[in-house]
Amino acid sequence: MPKEVTSADLYIKICGLQTAATVAACVDSGVAAVGFVFAPGSPRTLTVERAIRLAGEVPETVESVGVFRNQPIDDVLAISNRVSLTTIQLHGGESLTDIRRLHREGFQTLKAFSAVAYNALSPQEKLGWAAERVLLDAVEPGAGVTFDAATLKSGALPTFWLLAGGLKSSNVSALLTSLFPRGVDVSSGVESSRGVKDPQLIRDFIHAARGAVPHGAH
Repeated sequence: MPKEVTSADLYIKICGLQTAATVAACVDSGVAAVGFVFAPGSPRTLTVERAIRLAGEVPETVESVGVFRNQPIDDVLAISNRVSLTTIQLHGGESLTDIRRLHREGFQTLKAFSAVAYNALSPQEKLGWAAERVLLDAVEPGAGVTFDAATLKSGALPTFWLLAGGLKSSNVSALLTSLFPRGVDVSSGVESSRGVKDPQLIRDFIHAARGAVPHGAH
């Protein structure tokens, strides 16, 4: 049986933030991380200049995560250093070698896989990722589409993995209590329209997620 995660331990990341008001809603609600998207083609993609301003509103106790997809690692590092990010999330075909380079450069990391892609890894490949922080998502990230989460029960999962893909306040509780992830990552599920985050939806999601797990004595 997976180790039970308490509400104090639960890692909640809100991704795709673009305004000071939504950053404040996340920080005030006690999230573990906020995400800024630099991958091209997303309705949530930020300029570096705006990201610098928003990251300046994030306290040291909260991870500032930059989300990149199939971009040159040198460019990823240049942007991350300019914005003063703490964490880099790679959402494409990047390798474990890339992740280890980012660690050497002083960044925490998250590596995203679609659930289909992760399940297709060989046992040896899964072992290589076992010590890393992994995010399991739908095939099209940020589209608000769920995947068959039941398939995750059939394979070995990393110690630290986050559930993403189609999450919202109405379904996060059931998924947390059935799959036992270390935490959750949401983007479209806290939006009033595509790419537009809503502070109240953010607060509602966080409340629902924390209510799904026991309160630890921390």
